[in-house]
Amino acid sequence: MRAVIQRVSRAEVRVDGQVVGSIGRGVLTLLGVTHSDDDRAVEKMMEKILKLRIFEDDAGKMNRSLQDISGEHLIVSQFTLYGDLMKGNRPSFIDAASADHARRIYEHALAVSASLGVPTRSGQFQADMQVELVNDGPATFILEIEGAEK
Repeated sequence: MRAVIQRVSRAEVRVDGQVVGSIGRGVLTLLGVTHSDDDRAVEKMMEKILKLRIFEDDAGKMNRSLQDISGEHLIVSQFTLYGDLMKGNRPSFIDAASADHARRIYEHALAVSASLGVPTRSGQFQADMQVELVNDGPATFILEIEGAEK
């Protein structure tokens, strides 16, 4: 599982011109799922993201987590995070999970984030989405966690 994690002052997702998910201060997570990802990998990923100390404290140091600041979490499914660009000029998506598997993992990620007490919003799975954000910092991080299934 791959995540691009962005600290934002606001973010929203639109589908067909309509806002389907919107947050204020918090984290936008672009989530890519591969074949071997399982529930435990999702749980580890969400726990890690919510505890990352990427928000500034009173001294200006990154020392507060999303939970510490009572921030919000917007999770957007993005299969292109598993696009392989090494051969030719067209990405290969062979490492991206099937739609059914990715949907189940994505929905579990939303549920886990919310169950940990963070207001959680989502994009729309398999939709053509427009994501708008104000990256605070900018602060962007990449996190990978391997699933147990093989």
